[in-house]
Amino acid sequence: MNPTPFTVAQRSESALVTNKVLRNTYLLLGMTLLFSAATAGYAMLTNAAPLNPWLTLLGYFGLLFLTNAVQNSPWGIAAVFALTGFMGYTLGPILNFYLHNFQNGSEIITMSLGATGLIFFALSAYALTTRKDFSFMAGFLMMGMIVAFLGSLAALFFHIPVLMLAVSAAFVLLSSGLILFQTSQIILGGERNYIMATITIYVSLYNLFISLLNLFGALNDRR
Repeated sequence: MNPTPFTVAQRSESALVTNKVLRNTYLLLGMTLLFSAATAGYAMLTNAAPLNPWLTLLGYFGLLFLTNAVQNSPWGIAAVFALTGFMGYTLGPILNFYLHNFQNGSEIITMSLGATGLIFFALSAYALTTRKDFSFMAGFLMMGMIVAFLGSLAALFFHIPVLMLAVSAAFVLLSSGLILFQTSQIILGGERNYIMATITIYVSLYNLFISLLNLFGALNDRR
């Protein structure tokens, strides 16, 4: 049976909405990454001290809650930049640590940044070209992130290097899965809010980069 004009119009409208969400997500993601790099650079130039871990968590979850609350209002954009700017600022002291304490610190940072970009573009291209539905990963990714987050807290406060490396490896896999999942959700119409889509991908990239820093730092440690 041939599709009715109404059905064709629905499909066309759905495709337009999907393309708009995808375009806005990547545009906002690019802008937030640049802003995050600027705040990280400022923290590095001013030799900002690392924030207290509890303060970092409070700032992150507080701004994440705020972004979620105002995602459908004009304040959503401001909240996104506040969150990503804050996360960029917390990244500055970490990068300075590698530059000042590792003979090959710049090499480790470059490798981590390059690997993060390569993984992101490869996974995004795969999701965009295959248009596969990765919604089945939602439950696994959520539980995995909770377990990995708790593991990272344990490794941080009890100073367990081996556990930290294991958690970093887990975050690499989980963050990669989230990139696939979120891109798939946008393409298939499961995500209509580009602000929350941007946050999900940004946080995935942030965790991916930090985790690769930890892994490459351990494998190429020349202090």
